[in-house]
This record gives sequence, structure tokens and C-alpha cells, in this order.
Amino acid sequence: MLDSTSTLGKGPQIDVARLSPGEEEELRSMGILGEDGSVRPRITPAVHRTRPPLEKRSVSAPHMLNEAFDYSRPSSFSRALAMEFGDVRVLLISGTASVDEQGFSVHEGDFRAQCWRTYGNITALLEAEDMTWHDIVRTSCYLRDIERDYKDFNEIRTAFFDWLGLDPVPASTGIQARLCREDLLVEIEAIAIARRDGGERL
Repeated sequence: MLDSTSTLGKGPQIDVARLSPGEEEELRSMGILGEDGSVRPRITPAVHRTRPPLEKRSVSAPHMLNEAFDYSRPSSFSRALAMEFGDVRVLLISGTASVDEQGFSVHEGDFRAQCWRTYGNITALLEAEDMTWHDIVRTSCYLRDIERDYKDFNEIRTAFFDWLGLDPVPASTGIQARLCREDLLVEIEAIAIARRDGGERL
């Protein structure tokens, strides 16, 4: 839950003066707004008083791509989250595109170059957790124009995975989608799993 002063570190506060009647109704039903219309203090959900949530760690690669909160209009997501389950580490990589360390889109209009930059950005996030593409088990691939670009996309993906020596290749889904910026043509999210403490890869 949010409180009336905290920004949870970086995000914008709830501006009660700008809430639509529908937003107000939903925030009240969720317990975020009190009867007087103000934002209630953050509380620990009852279930987490006896069962803490799974520990998660935000992962970044600032030499390759910026953090979402660093945009002029901050976006509330982590580039990746790392978790551990016994001797297994899991890395959930958010949708990643052809952006640079300042958050600017790069290779505008060049689908193939955007693909390679996207793979480079994901590689950097993997390296931040001492993982590689050999640890990737699944990708979801979003293309702005799948009919026009899928042939190039699959050609680049096949060449990259072959160069890496991936066998088997990750499970994957290809989806046509309108991405968050008009100049981005491809975005990929991924899941990586590896053994903890340098053990044998899964």
C-alpha cells in the first residue's frame, strides 16, 4: 500500500485532486483512500506478518541501458528481478528493446540493428547476474510489424543462437504488438534459470 508522502523511492505520489470518480471508487475499494479522501498510510498486508514475501533483487546494467525510473517520465518497473529457490536462481528480464544507457532509442528505422542491440542489452542484464544465454529457458518476442519483420527477426535470432551454440534453443512466443514508443520495432522479455553457487547449469 502507498502512503500519503512516500514515493516508494522514486515514483510519483497519488494526486488525489486529479482522480476521476471511477479511480476514487477503485482506490477506496482497495483501501488506498480513506473515508476522508486522503491516501492512507502504507500497511503490511496481514498475510506477510507471518509469511514474508519471497526476497527479490532488482538487476540492472547501467553501462548498456538506463533504469526505467531514470526517464523524464519515470516508469515503474525493474529491468530484471533476481530470485533464489533453494539452489536455483531465477532471473526475470522485463521487455527489453533497443535503448541506450541514457534511455534513448537507438537505430531508429533499422529493424536488424535494433534486434542486435536488444540482444546486447539482454546479454548485459544476464552478465550482471553471472548468467548467459545458455541459462535462458524462455523468451517472449514482440514485433511491431510481424509480417514485415519476422523473417529478419528469425534470421538474426537463429544466427545469434547458432553463434552461441545454444542447444536446445529457448522456448519462445512471437507476438505482434504496438510497443511503448513508435520508434521501437522489437522488444524481448526473457526468463533465465541457473544453479546457485557456480553449480552445473540446468
